[in-house]
Amino acid sequence: MKTVFVDWNLIPYAEAWQRQTEWFDGVVRAKAQDETYENRIIMCEHPHVYTLGRSGKENNMLLSDEQLKAIDATLYHIDRGGDITYHGPGQLVCYPILNLEEFELGLKEYVHLLEEAVIRVCASYGIEAGRLEKATGVWLEGDTPRARKICAIGVRSSHYVTMHGLALNVNTDLRYFSYIHPCGFIDKGVTSLRQELKHDVPMDEVKQRLEEELRKLFRLPVAKYGA
Repeated sequence: MKTVFVDWNLIPYAEAWQRQTEWFDGVVRAKAQDETYENRIIMCEHPHVYTLGRSGKENNMLLSDEQLKAIDATLYHIDRGGDITYHGPGQLVCYPILNLEEFELGLKEYVHLLEEAVIRVCASYGIEAGRLEKATGVWLEGDTPRARKICAIGVRSSHYVTMHGLALNVNTDLRYFSYIHPCGFIDKGVTSLRQELKHDVPMDEVKQRLEEELRKLFRLPVAKYGA
């Protein structure tokens, strides 16, 4: 089946979640009925929003409803794995809706490939990133007290079809992470490409680099960009 990349740019979280769910349900249904479908890899940004996964703890959100309104943010309880995280402008969110059976992948291998794609993107900017034991996502200095997360990952899989995905901090306003215990951790930090490089990074450039790495890791055809 074909895999297409889609760019939603800046989109409200609720709308993105609804569209993701519709596409996810469509792939599950098509598989069950032996019909054709498209795998999709979506890239976007969101207005300020916090999402709490199935295993998340309410007390990892440190603000009341009134305080959330005051910082122009919202909170959603969603159906992915993981705890609480933040999405906002300047953060690259990627939602792959893929039939893992087609790629001969299990869920653990799939998450490993998402992490690897981000690790390679970071390396392309001269940033050494990696994994942290028992902590999904991509980290800098993960085995030290200064460990800080640059990319959160939380996925849902049903009938070997995925949704949700990864959130890479590019030019993210990191102050918004101070209102939560990110992913449930109280002893680790967060960072971004801008924080590490000390300058803004073009979002379109990061999107292209992430797409290129995902194409390599999932063995997808090379993109043909127009002049």
